[in-house]
Amino acid sequence: MNVNEANRIVNKLKSNIQQVIIGKDEVILKVITSLIAGGHVLLEDTPGTGKTLLSKALARSLSLDFRRIQFTPDLLPSDVTGLNIYNQKEERFSFLAGPAFTNILLADEINRATPRTQSSLLECMEEHQITIDGETRTLSDPFFVIATQNPIETAGTFPLPEAQMDRFMMQLSMGYPTESEELCMIERYLLNNPLTTLNPVCTAENILAIREFSKTVFIHNSVREYLVAIIHATRKHPLLSVGVSPRGTLALIKACQVYAAIQDRNYCLPDDVKQLAPCVLKHRVLLFGNYKQGVNNHPIDEILQKIPVPTEDFSEKR
Repeated sequence: MNVNEANRIVNKLKSNIQQVIIGKDEVILKVITSLIAGGHVLLEDTPGTGKTLLSKALARSLSLDFRRIQFTPDLLPSDVTGLNIYNQKEERFSFLAGPAFTNILLADEINRATPRTQSSLLECMEEHQITIDGETRTLSDPFFVIATQNPIETAGTFPLPEAQMDRFMMQLSMGYPTESEELCMIERYLLNNPLTTLNPVCTAENILAIREFSKTVFIHNSVREYLVAIIHATRKHPLLSVGVSPRGTLALIKACQVYAAIQDRNYCLPDDVKQLAPCVLKHRVLLFGNYKQGVNNHPIDEILQKIPVPTEDFSEKR
């Protein structure tokens, strides 16, 4: 695997998804980045903007197992992870695997489930394993969770706890299409749904190979210092009661390496950090209660504007 091959595979995957999702190139690229980096994605937006469609298009573009869970208030943890069932004929317990035993898991409307059920994803998202009745089972690799939630309907929902939010590498929003994009969407979907004819263009081996290669992407000391300065600024900001955790630091650095690799570079730029920091960091911080309403400029955006961007030859090792 080299940088050119990684870029070629990702462009092929991105183009395949773009047959279904129109005009969301940056969102698609960031979802692919999270997948390759071994993270997870939380898609938060109004109904009908294509969150579930993007998840399905990604799954169909990959030769990977895909399962979907519709989260509801009556969903139990065992409905996600599976359970041991007693077999009377064989006089022993047998394990019935839940939908979490897959490669890509779509957790649709995750905030509609109770905290107890939400917590069933904590272990598998962080450690890629599930422990049931004292026995630990390892999940397939890659394992990627795409969770969706609707921010405008809060009745009957349970906000995700900070511990779970911190396990998502990125929080993304689809947003509405432009007029030209919506006209293109009408034209494309008028006769049939392109999702039904989508074929796989990438394998698990491709994803894992790019993941391994991305670990070799060079990060200049000045870029590392720039990234750490951003992280530490979140822990000192007067509007933030909780700053970014060390897990967030590692998530951002991994995302930057993958983001550089799939854009035909074997080194990171400060622009990679600036581009990814909002979607990797914003959901990991907490605003003081008095400031949650009416904050026009998010503290993360303010920090990115204030901290000086380094200017060097970032491809050189020093």
